Amino acid sequence: MEIGIDSFASAMYGDNNRLSPVEAMEQLLQRIEFADQVGLDVFGIGEHHKKEFLDSATTVILSAAAARTKQIRLTSAVSVLSAADPVRLYQSFTTLDLISKGRAEIVVGRGSSIEAYPLFGFNLNDYDALFKEKLELLLQVRDTEFVTWSGKFRPALNNLPVYPRALQDKLPVWLGVGGSPESFVRAGSLGLPLMVAVIGGQTHRFRPLIDLYREAGKAAGYQPEDLRVGLHSPGYVSATTESAITEYYPGYAELWTKLGKERGWPPVTKTSFDYLIDEKGVLVLGSPEQAAEKILRHSEALGGISRFTFQMDNAGLTHTQLMNAIELIGTKVKPLLQ
Repeated sequence: MEIGIDSFASAMYGDNNRLSPVEAMEQLLQRIEFADQVGLDVFGIGEHHKKEFLDSATTVILSAAAARTKQIRLTSAVSVLSAADPVRLYQSFTTLDLISKGRAEIVVGRGSSIEAYPLFGFNLNDYDALFKEKLELLLQVRDTEFVTWSGKFRPALNNLPVYPRALQDKLPVWLGVGGSPESFVRAGSLGLPLMVAVIGGQTHRFRPLIDLYREAGKAAGYQPEDLRVGLHSPGYVSATTESAITEYYPGYAELWTKLGKERGWPPVTKTSFDYLIDEKGVLVLGSPEQAAEKILRHSEALGGISRFTFQMDNAGLTHTQLMNAIELIGTKVKPLLQ
């Protein structure tokens, strides 16, 4: 199983520890470099267009990280494909692939944060249609050097080449999904690896959706080994479970209560938090041993996962705490899983 970190390039480490954008970006690059040094497999950067996050230009961050790392794979987490031009997105990631000497990947999705749509002039009423059409073009551009294509939301291409090409034979494109059954079926039908973002509730409840993914892939003629499943979850690792809870809970409660006001969720309470950190809850939080045990339980509940990524840096944790967590994940959690 591959183990990694996803980041939204948060510049908000709690109300009492705000960083300048320059400081936050430098610390993020240090964390990616350190993740590579301690043997983590993958580091992902999200895409948001909000004041508190610095990840609007994902490939720029990943390219800077590529120059400072040697082994770790570098990916988006996720790229909002519906609001992007698939040709330009492909070119950006193939350039990253060249800079990183073959370590680039893309996770594409429709985006749970919707600020990209009005920013780039797209109508939210076209939410799914945009994604379906642009995914078709992205995959065609990836698989074919000269492209002939036409659609509703972008000018047609008539036997035009797209450069540069990736160093990898086939640039990995994962489909990032939330809870829509149609998205799971789509990924399976296309034979794309699946990155499931579970941010609340109990992870095992996603098993029926992952079964849909595997059934759709099998029906489309793909082999089980083609149908990889990754899991992106909030979490944090500290020396002990008690210290993990003490360090993580205040920032987590602050952030998710704020998000709840925007999205109609109830405020975070210690009772609701305890539900999320129990043995079936989504949060992978605790000592290295407890984190490894929970990841294995999640994998078993979902029928086997091939990648797990922690989302840690938007819960008010300091750079030092995040660096310590990365070290524990690389030197303790990953060996326990292997």
